[in-house]
Amino acid sequence: MSVLGVGTDLVAVARMAALHERYGERLARRLLAPAEREAYRASPAPAALLARRFAAKEAAAKALGTGIGAHAAFTDIELVHDPAGAPQLRLHGAAARHAETLGVRRSHVSLSDERDYALAFVVLED
Repeated sequence: MSVLGVGTDLVAVARMAALHERYGERLARRLLAPAEREAYRASPAPAALLARRFAAKEAAAKALGTGIGAHAAFTDIELVHDPAGAPQLRLHGAAARHAETLGVRRSHVSLSDERDYALAFVVLED
């Protein structure tokens, strides 16, 4: 296995909280895949959840070498958790097609968050 891409992103939770206060559900629809919206609606801290998801999606898009745009929409990148609670990526649409073109077979996601920041690190392998 070889590394095909690496991405990282750091998000200020206060910035996401301000965006959430201004745009609310519209922001969630723009950033989250349908299944992620259920977790958002149930979250006692929706701005922190949005910050973590945003960081993960930005890191994944950077690892794909595209950033968010034509080859990866926010809603094409879904953050899921395995039975042990470890974060994993599930790609859809243009992001999945681009990953297939690159030969991506595995992804690794690491998330860290504190009160003020959410950090994500993504590695893509063949």
